[in-house]
Amino acid sequence: MLGPVILAASRSDRMRRLISAAPVTKQVVDRFIPGESVDDIVPIVQELTGRGLELTMDVVGEDITTPEQATAARDAYLALIDRLRELGLGERVEMSVKLSMFGQALEGGHELALANVRPVVEAAAAIGTTVTLDAEDHTTLDSMFAIHEELRKDFPGTGCVIQAYLFRTEADARRLAEAGSRVRLVKGAYKEPAEVAYQQKHEIDKAYVRVLRTLMEGEGYPMVGSHDPRLISIAQELARRAGRKPDEYEFQMLYGIRGDEHLRLAAEGHRMRVYTAYGTDWYGYFMRRLAEKPANLRFFVRSMLSKG
Repeated sequence: MLGPVILAASRSDRMRRLISAAPVTKQVVDRFIPGESVDDIVPIVQELTGRGLELTMDVVGEDITTPEQATAARDAYLALIDRLRELGLGERVEMSVKLSMFGQALEGGHELALANVRPVVEAAAAIGTTVTLDAEDHTTLDSMFAIHEELRKDFPGTGCVIQAYLFRTEADARRLAEAGSRVRLVKGAYKEPAEVAYQQKHEIDKAYVRVLRTLMEGEGYPMVGSHDPRLISIAQELARRAGRKPDEYEFQMLYGIRGDEHLRLAAEGHRMRVYTAYGTDWYGYFMRRLAEKPANLRFFVRSMLSKG
């Protein structure tokens, strides 16, 4: 299994330097991260929304070591929201945020992350959109869920992410599947120990279906985060059985992966949201994309060899 090896490399400074220095890396990274600044990303946002898609935007960068960096992350999201307001795209584009980027891992990190993310959620609401709190490794989740609960008191559309491979997720899904909630379900992309998470793909897939059934049968708004054709078909069937209309759930996929499927689902009348990341601190995000799917790794290796 290469996934755990790649995830370990995502935390290695030596591997970061090696991969960042490879001449072909930028060309490959651009497949998943199509820009470094708001100005870079505006044409992408306009193109995708013009083709009937919706977006969730992620300003990449998780290795925050100072409160000043956390403040800068907050300001980067506020700048993005201001540009979306200018473009009149608030209702088509939401934000995804990792609380680690807002200082969650620092001293007093829970309070710091909440203080930094609240202005972003407030600004997003002012332009008619929402924020979803991304899930990170299992040690951060209690803090994330507590912040999510706090934010929903004033901004009930604030979403969160749950990860099918964690044992705790079925209980989390039952708790979250309430009226007004927005929950994105993903398989999971962090290296987690066997004590807290399923390790085998077939176990993770079965857990995904169980959790998705809970969300579809609940009263909230499920967001199906998967590129797996079989799981997409299962999601459609579960939605049909639960009596859900096409606007009562959505699919989410990553920018750069299965673009034709994005358009196909949108053309069929489904809500299809593209998770689109940008920024300069791309390494951790990029490595998790390689770990999630062998085809991504093969693409990267082929590109490096062909340019060598």
